[in-house]
Amino acid sequence: MSESHPSARGARIPDSDPARVDVSQMPRVLQRITALSLKYPGRMALAVACSLGAAVASLTLPRLLGTAVDHAGALLKAGAASAQEAQGALWVTAGLIIAATVIRGLLTMVTGYQSEYVSQRVGYDLRLQYFQQLQRLSFGFHDKIHSGDLITRGMLDLEGARVFIQGGVMQFVSLTLLLSFASYMMLTTDLAMGLIGLAFVPVAGWALARMGFLLRVTWLRVQELMAVLTLTMEENLQGIRVVRAFAGKRFEMGKFDKASIDALNFSYKRITLRFRGVAVMTLSFYGSMGLLLWYGGHKVVDGSMTPGKLTEFLTYMTLLQTPIRQIAMIFNSAARATSSGARLFEVLDMKPEIADVPGAAPLSPTQGTLRFEHVDFAYDPAGKQILHDVSFEVRAGETLGIVGPPGSGKSTIANLIPRFYDVTGGAITIDGQDIREVSLASLREYVGLVQQESFLFDASIGHNVAYADPWAEDERIVRATRTAQIHDHIAGLPEEYDTRVGERGVALSGGQRQRLSIARGVVPGPGVMIFDDSTAAIDAVTERRVRDALAEATATKATIIIAHRLSSLMHADQIIVLDEGRVTERGTHEELVKAGGVYADLYELQTRSDAEAVMDEDAALAEVRA
Repeated sequence: MSESHPSARGARIPDSDPARVDVSQMPRVLQRITALSLKYPGRMALAVACSLGAAVASLTLPRLLGTAVDHAGALLKAGAASAQEAQGALWVTAGLIIAATVIRGLLTMVTGYQSEYVSQRVGYDLRLQYFQQLQRLSFGFHDKIHSGDLITRGMLDLEGARVFIQGGVMQFVSLTLLLSFASYMMLTTDLAMGLIGLAFVPVAGWALARMGFLLRVTWLRVQELMAVLTLTMEENLQGIRVVRAFAGKRFEMGKFDKASIDALNFSYKRITLRFRGVAVMTLSFYGSMGLLLWYGGHKVVDGSMTPGKLTEFLTYMTLLQTPIRQIAMIFNSAARATSSGARLFEVLDMKPEIADVPGAAPLSPTQGTLRFEHVDFAYDPAGKQILHDVSFEVRAGETLGIVGPPGSGKSTIANLIPRFYDVTGGAITIDGQDIREVSLASLREYVGLVQQESFLFDASIGHNVAYADPWAEDERIVRATRTAQIHDHIAGLPEEYDTRVGERGVALSGGQRQRLSIARGVVPGPGVMIFDDSTAAIDAVTERRVRDALAEATATKATIIIAHRLSSLMHADQIIVLDEGRVTERGTHEELVKAGGVYADLYELQTRSDAEAVMDEDAALAEVRA
């Protein structure tokens, strides 16, 4: 496919920004992640101690191998008696080498287990903190951030922060211990030989550290490109009927091909970075080893050094090669933890906009009267005002209807009563208590809201209905479903109330989901009931039965009904008409119809539309019969 295909523009991604791994944040973020591991000091201390023991066991190997070589040389030169003695010493050395290797392996295993245990515990703690924080953060936060981004932070970013404890902290400890002890022993044994043997360390360390950091930066870019590829495929699969209907195969192939090529090209860059770093490390290592052999070989020839000592230095270099290679892993892990941890801690450190004031007391209802007192509201303080000087009162046993065009603020009123948002002017009170001064838990137990979106969990019908009160008796659940006119349908299912509704209630129709949502709102028996256009997907006959049943169930509660269909609220004790956030009309159904305003026009329009629909249906039936 040609890269100039016009569809390629749809898959464009901004250029990768290395600043996404903010180096300035690295010390703070890594210190914070490391501090989380110190909540388990015993296991971390054991891991460090075992790492120290493994380093010591590793560093005994060069001495033992050097001794073995010298014993072997002595064995070749000595007579029969001395040869037997040297052979015995050689067997002892071999046994010590095996013992040191076994000890190193066991200690390394314990170090890995303990560090992984701590890492997993930190991950567990972070997951709980993160999920709890998502439950605490206000709706205003969730309105501004995509749920996919929150899931990514809580899973991939959290994992990136967690693995730093094992892949970064413990690897760094092991590397530091091994490199420090090996350097000390090499330099104190022979300064010149030690400097030659360690010459590869700074060169290889710099190359591998740079490679590890850049691999993380490029991985972020690859993730972006793979996200585009995934989005392109997902969109195509969801709209496959449209693609086929409009013969858009070539267009879609162009988009997918462009995204695939971009991801492939950047993967090539990662391969180049990786092998370039490995090549520099390998070249510097074998260069140092060659110089060490040349210089040490001359010393062995002139008798100033034994072959065993030269073997000792070469073994030290071989031991250092593996931990030096881990520098790339350490820097990769640190860069990943920095970018991931910063995104994770950004959410964890947020303060909820809606929270209990200090010393907030539980709501203490008496008469059950809800009152709006000159309420103003804007979602963004610097943005458009949604509500302007809204006032009304609903007493227990009364019903208030709210109607108005889309965007007039109806659902905003519903969201303000349980305090999903705070008013920017005026006050909302229940029996004279400002809802901002009572505890959120008690307020939301008292206020029941049946929202427009009928979200159901992938669980049984019974569990969905009893969600607000998981310990509700079966009688209450059945009574709630009878009120919502859904019990007969449930009773006809093979598993009745144990029937699973599927993801988001996919096994039910829109009207059935709304009726289950109504039943869920009725179960806890709150003092204030709000129905936010909750019968829009229900047919007129069923809606009337639901309305009659709800009138009985909410006879002693303050009830608010928000609807576009006037038949849903014309029985209300009072109706207010909203327009651009202002109350423009107020009264009973009969009073508003007589007033001849917006409500009367809307009533006439809906009545005429219903009559025309009936006439059209009658005409169609007559035509069929003819």
